[in-house]
Amino acid sequence: MKVAIDLNVLLDVVQKRNNYPSSAAVLEAVVENKVQGFIHAHLVTTLYYLTARYSSREKANLLIEWILTHFEIGVETKQEFLTAISLGFPDFEDAVVAGVARSQQCGFIITRNIKDFKNFPVQAVTPEEFLVQHLQHDAE
Repeated sequence: MKVAIDLNVLLDVVQKRNNYPSSAAVLEAVVENKVQGFIHAHLVTTLYYLTARYSSREKANLLIEWILTHFEIGVETKQEFLTAISLGFPDFEDAVVAGVARSQQCGFIITRNIKDFKNFPVQAVTPEEFLVQHLQHDAE
């Protein structure tokens, strides 16, 4: 199963935020090949920028190497941006994430911000929901 991972889930782990355990468990499932992790190309540059700015370039380089080892990277084309505009989402970045997730045939978008993905063909779930409803169910 291919899942799109939103930036906020990655930042939970990178910044060790309150939601770290469940987000880390989702990323662990990707590393262990229980699911195929997918992120959008613009998230790679955003992660690098934030990590280099608030930590160090060395840590940013290590993070990007790790991401490139374990995740499939999607490219936003003109069509995904046109789709994003047509979706009418309140947040354009979320619309791009949704459009690319659909074009890449992801089963889910794993995010902390499910409200902005309502009524979209690719279901958005929180890391906790994904772990309980989909990952544990598949393991049984």
